[in-house]
Amino acid sequence: MGDIPEIDGWTPQQVHAAVQAGGRFVRYEYVISILIMTFTRSSRIHFVKADGNRLVTGLPYTLLSLALGWWGVPWGVIRTPIAVLKNLSGGDDVTGQVWRA
Repeated sequence: MGDIPEIDGWTPQQVHAAVQAGGRFVRYEYVISILIMTFTRSSRIHFVKADGNRLVTGLPYTLLSLALGWWGVPWGVIRTPIAVLKNLSGGDDVTGQVWRA
């Protein structure tokens, strides 16, 4: 779990306790368009503590999509609102996948 900066240096027991308390591993989407090319990507995995705000954590990816996602026709116009809605709903909870890994 060394590639998740929010928990860098934590013991497995500390991570387990934080997840049991309601913390979640989350991934966000962002869209970047250049004329007729549109790229949809996922962020790195973030750990959001139980008292953290998943919407705020995903805000940079939402703003990036809003600024650069719309410009591709037709996929930018289609994929940008999907990514924004997903991020505004808290992103993709990948806690189970991280735990299994």
